[in-house]
Amino acid sequence: MDLKGLVNKARDTLRKNPNLIEKGGDAIDKATKNKYAGQVDKAQDAVRKAVGAQEQGAPRQTPPSNPGEPLPGQQSPQPRNPQNPQ
Repeated sequence: MDLKGLVNKARDTLRKNPNLIEKGGDAIDKATKNKYAGQVDKAQDAVRKAVGAQEQGAPRQTPPSNPGEPLPGQQSPQPRNPQNPQ
């Protein structure tokens, strides 16, 4: 299996089992004695958003078929122009 296949398999697994994201964060919090709990929470939110997993208590969104495509309600990133930085 190539890297892209492995990434897609991980994305599908996390999308179907969002509790794994929570369990991973809990394991990190336990190992670090909650020293980085805020950062871990932000990372968990970012992973949920990236894989299209349901947040706890939030309605589930259908993830885009193209991983580079934004989710509904998100803006697509604007390409940077090195000649005209914003």
